[in-house]
Amino acid sequence: MHILDKCRNFTRAREVMASGYYPYFVPIEGSSDTEAFVAGERKIMIGSNNYLGLTHHPYVVEAAQAAIKRYGSGCTGSRFLNGNMDLHEQLEARLAKFMGSEAALVFSTGYQTNLGVIGTLVGRNDRLYLDKLDHASIVDGSRMAYGEVTRFKHGDLEGLRRQIEADSGAGAEECGRMVVVDGVFSMEGDIADLPNLVPLCEEFDAVLVVDDAHAIGYLGPTGAGTAEYFGLTDRVPLTVGTFSKSFASIGGFVAGPESVIHYLRHHARSLMFSASMPPSAVATVLAALDIVEQEPERRERLWQITHRMMEGFRALDFEIGPTQTPIIPIMIGPMEKTFVFWKAVFDAGIFTNPVMPPAVPENSCRLRTSYIATHSDDQLDHVLSVFEKVGKQLAVI
Repeated sequence: MHILDKCRNFTRAREVMASGYYPYFVPIEGSSDTEAFVAGERKIMIGSNNYLGLTHHPYVVEAAQAAIKRYGSGCTGSRFLNGNMDLHEQLEARLAKFMGSEAALVFSTGYQTNLGVIGTLVGRNDRLYLDKLDHASIVDGSRMAYGEVTRFKHGDLEGLRRQIEADSGAGAEECGRMVVVDGVFSMEGDIADLPNLVPLCEEFDAVLVVDDAHAIGYLGPTGAGTAEYFGLTDRVPLTVGTFSKSFASIGGFVAGPESVIHYLRHHARSLMFSASMPPSAVATVLAALDIVEQEPERRERLWQITHRMMEGFRALDFEIGPTQTPIIPIMIGPMEKTFVFWKAVFDAGIFTNPVMPPAVPENSCRLRTSYIATHSDDQLDHVLSVFEKVGKQLAVI
């Protein structure tokens, strides 16, 4: 077989395109914080991760523009060599303080952060344990690591315990252990059970890494994420985050002990061999962090919206799973019906994300909806009204 035969034989996406129900790579012509403009039409955006609504905040936009004027459009090199700016180091100092950690390290994307942290720290004789619903970047980071990888059933801490105990035979004392979980699971919206996971990791001397991509900014008293939410900041060794959600930019970071951060600065290949975050992106995060710290009412409004939409969907008899956050999945089931549902709400002016395997298990396809602190009550009412109409038409409710 020719190595490119799989490309020529891949027809499924073209078949969906031909049917008129293809939902991906939709070209957005412009946007506001809560709307997207597609083919000249306004769509209420409930498919983004712009949780705090900062992408169009004047203070954030002005900071990005000022950074371009001072530093130019890009760094044209890695941080290890010519691409390290004072802005990067200012952001790392701010993040370390915000996260309650000794130090922080900024990467070019959240995806690269997980590749760098996991691939660098997990060695040949180490063992790595992943929740089965962990983000793809965590899974890919495990593929770059030399250690043995085990995936446990989502949220099954007893299963994790049994697996660690089974791996604790002769010679196990020479092995290092790492457990990696999402703080908020991106397709389910539920929160990792850190109150039980943290002591389990401590019992077996396993390093816990929490990927807080979908938690930082709104979860916890100050928005510092899952560990802060549970009052466990000083007992979670490493937290990974991204800037492409609440911080309205792109990039990622890891926060933790200074010795670990120093080691990653000099060994993480995804940092050392990749161009650094551009100046405008870093300035955007710094500005967004100011707002996160100064405007707690945004978090309060987001939680009001979250509870309103959870109650609204459940009252309509939609299945939304165990979500505890602004990520509210609308469970549809079959792939074909999910595409049809997506198209119906899209045509009615609502932008959502249809999620299919392998991102979710077979026959658990869904529309992933997520909410923004600046959504208006009228927008939310319209969303519920459209979903009710389409849900009844397609016999989902």
